[in-house]
Amino acid sequence: MTLPRPAAKPRCPHFSSGPCAKRPGYSLAALETQTLGRSHRSAIGKQALARACSETHRLLGLPADWRLGIVPASDTGAMEMALWSLLGPRGVDALGWETFGLTWVKDVTQQLKLPDVRVFQAPYGELPDLAQVDCDRDVVFAWNGTTSGVCVPDGDWIADDRQGLTICDATSAAFAMELPWHKLDVATFSWQKALGGEGAHGVIVLSPRAVARLQSYTPPWPMPKIFRMTTPDKQTGGNQLNEGIFRGETINTPSMLCVADWLDTLAWAEAMGGVPALAARSRQSLAHIEAFVAQRDWISFLARDAATRSCTSVCLKLALPDEQVKQLAKLLQDEGVAYDIGSYKDAPVGLRIWCGATVEPEDVRVLLQWLDWGRAQLGQA
Repeated sequence: MTLPRPAAKPRCPHFSSGPCAKRPGYSLAALETQTLGRSHRSAIGKQALARACSETHRLLGLPADWRLGIVPASDTGAMEMALWSLLGPRGVDALGWETFGLTWVKDVTQQLKLPDVRVFQAPYGELPDLAQVDCDRDVVFAWNGTTSGVCVPDGDWIADDRQGLTICDATSAAFAMELPWHKLDVATFSWQKALGGEGAHGVIVLSPRAVARLQSYTPPWPMPKIFRMTTPDKQTGGNQLNEGIFRGETINTPSMLCVADWLDTLAWAEAMGGVPALAARSRQSLAHIEAFVAQRDWISFLARDAATRSCTSVCLKLALPDEQVKQLAKLLQDEGVAYDIGSYKDAPVGLRIWCGATVEPEDVRVLLQWLDWGRAQLGQA
């Protein structure tokens, strides 16, 4: 069967799940570049970095006593920093249901080799039983499974009176989902996800309970420089928090061009209406895909439960041979319709469409018309 070629293409075909699309209307000319070529320790450099911290904190709506800092090595560096700095005093419940969550499980079990770890796993498309999690232990999990399109539905399963820390990889959720910050003692994310910033830098958010752990606990293993958030406090015998990290005094040299890019996208996020408006854009894109899938029997969500569907990294299964799914993704890329929408290399073969706030919902709607056309080009009725 042949279908007429769709008349329109997405205005922006960037649907990659990371690095993600730049904000609508993005231009390098809009960046404030007076910091370029200057030291990040100069007054102008420190001012820009401090503003990146304070504006991110404000726009996320963090409680006043939560700290937010810029750290090396993207979300991976931020999560490694949290795991290596904070885990050890309590047993750990580690959750994994897709690639990155399973990476943190491996860190806890195979690298840190902690003696008291309970692992809760689920296959791609499902969540582990959250009711089994004991919040009096430390809990390590990803809010949104970027490679499976499965996210936790809410934070109700996290006890308010918990004794342990919750350590959350929030990289595909921050700025696209309204997170219950009082449930999260540590959260990490990267600039290149929900707001389409540039790579290489991570963000770590710490609750007062997490800070108290850092001050009272010294891990027994060597700590690389880029993970160190404290120094020994000879007066108290504990540790002194490096407060400078949370004022933009970064551990290593940051890219000031990336900082300028981040400040630009934060200004856009505020102009759009902040997190509530950004999350609404992501949900609108997901709604377009839900309506499309509901009318077709050859495509479905990898997330089996609608309540756990991600509104950012939307992962889809197709009733096609794996090779044809890959051909479809390449066809759409060659047509300039959708770039980088093949599933993650470790995930089941399918399509993954980024629907974060920097993607126009109308572009998602237009893209979906091309899925029908592309499938017909492959000889599928």
